[in-house]
Amino acid sequence: MIDETVAEIRAMQTHSSSVVAVKAAEALSDLLDREYASLDAFERDLEHNAGILRRSDTSHAALHNAVRDVERAVVGEANSVEGAKHLLETAIADAVEAVETGKRRAAEHAANLLADGDTILTHDYSSTVLEAVENATTEGTHLSAYVTEARPRYLGRKSARVLSANPRVDATMVVDGAMGHALRNCDRVLLGMTCITDGTYYNRIGTFPLVTTAAELGVPVTVVGSGAKIIESFRFENDFRDPVEVMREPIEDVTIENPAYDATPVEAVDQVITDEGDVPIDDLTATQPTA
Repeated sequence: MIDETVAEIRAMQTHSSSVVAVKAAEALSDLLDREYASLDAFERDLEHNAGILRRSDTSHAALHNAVRDVERAVVGEANSVEGAKHLLETAIADAVEAVETGKRRAAEHAANLLADGDTILTHDYSSTVLEAVENATTEGTHLSAYVTEARPRYLGRKSARVLSANPRVDATMVVDGAMGHALRNCDRVLLGMTCITDGTYYNRIGTFPLVTTAAELGVPVTVVGSGAKIIESFRFENDFRDPVEVMREPIEDVTIENPAYDATPVEAVDQVITDEGDVPIDDLTATQPTA
């Protein structure tokens, strides 16, 4: 399962960073079924596979944190292989619960921002944003929602399908280039996060122009996600995907770049909400690295 999970994460078949973190932590349960000659052999195998999972996607802080927490809860904490396996099983369950609880609480806090009749705009696919909308509408709130397509992978279409299934949401999908047109009708931009580290907010490509356009038009931007996605001194590495996603037939002498993520100064957004509630922007802007 570890090899399959690494391949899936590298192919980005799973689009929610929270789901990616859960999958990575749960993949370590493979070690529970293996036989080991010694505790040292078990711990070496755990460290090796935890490293492989962390390196499978160096853009997801939640994955990094979940796998690191599992590793730290086990290595050096047991006196036998059996005891270490028991700790591993418990640590995996704790890591999964932490991710899911953080996501759920962040969505609950964000839902409180959404008033009846509001029009929001969201970009790409964020399961936390969608859960916040679901929470708000369960209480009787009616919303209108614009969703950008999030080209070139069109992940916004997935969000639009979810929103359109909610009878209390009027969903409209627009191409990415129409964000300025849509924002003029919006009360708020509600975005998920891949991670925030060293003063920079990383999210799917297209986020930076969306945030700056919203600022120009005076539309507040709220970022929502589990606190596990905020991490200090995390070396974020962008993923440059296959150019064929942009153009199936290449043009001679034209280089096609297909970055997966945007880097946005965190002070450009108006609000960051995690499972702990509002996080002061000033607490997230200590260092500004070159993107």
